[in-house]
Amino acid sequence: MIAFLGSPVQWAGVILIALLLFGHRLPTMARSLGGSITEFKKGLKDGSDSNRNGGGSSSGGSSSGGSSSGGKDGGAGGN
Repeated sequence: MIAFLGSPVQWAGVILIALLLFGHRLPTMARSLGGSITEFKKGLKDGSDSNRNGGGSSSGGSSSGGSSSGGKDGGAGGN
């Protein structure tokens, strides 16, 4: 499928066209990706902490995850 993109010059051309088409969206996409990674790491940390403390992962994980992401998702879900 991508066999026609063999040389680095062709890849550079495709990247240049992609930047011209989607360049104005890149900062927003990067912020969104960074926020997603941060939330994912926070969820992993909360999950591992609750597993170490004893079997309260379902109540502890949902209450902390629901309150922090509920505010962000509630505004986005309403739009």
